[in-house]
Amino acid sequence: MTDGGRQIGEVLARRGVGALFTLCGGHIAPVLVGAKERGVRVVDVRDEATAVFAADATARLSGAPGVAAVTAGPGVTNALTALKNAQLAQSPVVLIGGAAPTVLRGRGALQDMDHLPVVWPYVKWAAAVRRLRDLVPLLESAFGEAGRGVPGPVFLECPADLLYDEAIVRGWYGARSTAPRSLGARFERWYLRRHLDRMFAGPAQAAGRPATAGFGRSAQERPPGHDPNRVRRAADLLGRAERPVLLVGSQAMIRPAAADDLARAVATLGLPVYLSGMARGLLPRAHPLLLRHARKAALHEADVVVLAGVPCDFRLDYGRQIPRSARVIAANLSRAEAHLNRRPTVTAVGDVAGFLAALAATRPPPSRPAWDAWRTGLSARDAAREDDIRRRAAVPGTFVNPLAACQAVEAAADDDSVFVLDGGDFAATASYILTPRGPLRHLDPGVFGTLGVGAGFALGAKLHRPGAEVWIVYGDGAAAYSLAEFDTFVRHGLPVIAVVGNDAGWTQIAREQREMLGDDIGTVLRRTDYDVVARGYGGAGFRVARPADLAPALADAKAAARAGTPALVNVLIDPTDFRKGSVSL
Repeated sequence: MTDGGRQIGEVLARRGVGALFTLCGGHIAPVLVGAKERGVRVVDVRDEATAVFAADATARLSGAPGVAAVTAGPGVTNALTALKNAQLAQSPVVLIGGAAPTVLRGRGALQDMDHLPVVWPYVKWAAAVRRLRDLVPLLESAFGEAGRGVPGPVFLECPADLLYDEAIVRGWYGARSTAPRSLGARFERWYLRRHLDRMFAGPAQAAGRPATAGFGRSAQERPPGHDPNRVRRAADLLGRAERPVLLVGSQAMIRPAAADDLARAVATLGLPVYLSGMARGLLPRAHPLLLRHARKAALHEADVVVLAGVPCDFRLDYGRQIPRSARVIAANLSRAEAHLNRRPTVTAVGDVAGFLAALAATRPPPSRPAWDAWRTGLSARDAAREDDIRRRAAVPGTFVNPLAACQAVEAAADDDSVFVLDGGDFAATASYILTPRGPLRHLDPGVFGTLGVGAGFALGAKLHRPGAEVWIVYGDGAAAYSLAEFDTFVRHGLPVIAVVGNDAGWTQIAREQREMLGDDIGTVLRRTDYDVVARGYGGAGFRVARPADLAPALADAKAAARAGTPALVNVLIDPTDFRKGSVSL
C-alpha cells in the first residue's frame, strides 16, 4: 500500500478500534476512507472537540485507547481543550492530526501550522511523520505510549501527501509531466522527484506488530505487584486506626476488566468509602460502606485516610481537608500526584486497584467496634443529608424545582443506564441525587471542569454500551456547546436522552458573583427553546414548565429513544441555593 490512509486503517483494524471519531477535512480524507475499508466505524461529528471527547469516553469505558482524527490547523487547535481534559483525566487517547503537504510547509499552504509545539504541553507523547515507511511504526508507538505508565493522550501529525496514494501525490507536483525546458524548471522537477523518492522510499511497514501486542492487551493485564513492605505498613496503619476513610478515584478504574476485583477488595477492607469520578458506581447503591455526602467533615475527623488514585488538589482543598495529625496512605500511578500538596505517610506508586487488592489480602484487620461506631455516625450524617435533599426538593416555585427534576430522572432511568453530566450548577446538583447503576456508568467533566463534554461522552458511551439508556444531564449553559451533535446522534442512529436544566443563567457563577461583586454581568441567559433546536436537528424535543408535566415528558423521551430517535427534555427550573459556596479556584 503506497498511501498512508489505508495503512492507518489497517493499524486501527488490527488494534481492534471500534470507532474513529472525526470531523472531515481534505488533509485527513484518506484516513477516513482507509478506516471504513477496514471495517472501522467512522463517526463524524460537528466539532473537533466532540471527536476527542468521544475518544476519551471510549478510553475510560474500555481501558483501550480511543482514537480521533482531525484536520490540520484549526482542526487541531479546536481539539486542544478536549486534549487537556483527557490529559488530566489520564485517558489514553490517540489523536491523528492532518498537516499541510511536506513540500508546501512554510509556503502559505492552507491551514499550515507547526502543530507539535502547540500540542506538546497537553499530551504525553507527540511525533510528526516525514516518510511513509515511518507511518505505521510511529502509529504503533503512539498506541503504546498512550497506555504506558500513567495513561494519557498522544498526538501524531500526518502530512496530507503521505496519506494519499503515491500516484496522486506525484501528479500534484507534476513529477510525471513532460520534461521542462528552462533550467529553473528542470531543477524544480529534480528537487520534487528527489523529495518524493525519499518520502515514499523503502517498504511500507503495514505489517507492524501483532494485534495482541502493546496497550490493547496489557490494559487488561495486572501490572507488577507493589512492594510488600509498603503494603504491610499500610495494613499496620489501618490496624491501629479508629476513624479510617477510603477515597477511590478515577485512576483506580483504568483497567475496567478488574472492576469486580476492585469492588471485592474495597468490600473486604471494610472502610467507609467515598467514590469519585469514574469510580462512582463501583459499589451497589445500598452498600453499607458507601457514603455520598459530607465528605469534607468525614476527612476532617479521620485519623487514617487512604487516597486510592486521588490527588490532594483543589477538590480536597489542596490537602487541607485532611488534618495534619492524620496518617495518609496514597496509592497512585504517579509519584508526583501522590505527593501533591501533602506528603503521605505511606506512598505506593503503581496500579491502584492492585494495591487495594494486595492490601485486602494482607490479613486485613477485622472490623473493630470503633470502626462500627464510626461508620454508623457517618451513615447517620449521610441519611440526614438525604432527608435535607428531599425537603428541599419539595419546595414549590414558579417552574420546576431543580432537585425534584433530578429526582424525576433518577426515578425514570433504567437500571442499566449510563449518566453523562455536563454543566455547572444543575449537573453538579444531579451528582448528589443520581445514583450510578454500576461500575463505569457515570461520566462527568472531571478535574478540568470542562463544559461541553456531554455529546462526545454520550457518543462514546452509546457506542460502547449500545443496549443501555444513555442520559445527558445538561446545564443550559453547557448545552449550547454540543447541542449541534443532535445532528450526529440522528445521522448515526444513536438515540441518547438529554435533559436540560434551564434556569436562564450560568447559575453556579452568578450566585457567587452577585453576592461578592454585586453584579450578574455575563451570567444571564434566556429560557431558550432547546427542545425546538433538538427537533430541528431531527430529534424529539419536549418542553416542561410545570412539575406535573415532567414524568410524562421523560416517559415520552424514553419511548422516542427506544424507537431509535434521540430526545431532549427542556426543563424550566427555578433558581436554588442548594450549592451555595460551590465555586472553586
